[in-house]
Amino acid sequence: MVSHDPSFETILMVEKALIDSDIYPTKTQLWKSLPKQVHYSTFKKVLDYLEASNKIEYNNKSILFLGQTKKLKEYIDTIIELK
Repeated sequence: MVSHDPSFETILMVEKALIDSDIYPTKTQLWKSLPKQVHYSTFKKVLDYLEASNKIEYNNKSILFLGQTKKLKEYIDTIIELK
């Protein structure tokens, strides 16, 4: 299996998907909701990074985004719009 390191853009995309989610998604729900395809192994690395950074907590049932603030959301939206 090919393992890819996540790019900064991929990390931001996952964070934005969590911020915009109206539910506490499962890993599979979140992965399938991403606007771009991401290898599942890369996606899992992003989740591990976000958990190690204390931005999320997750288990087999759901993912809880802990870093959700209005200022962070505006910052992420600004970065994504610059591309």
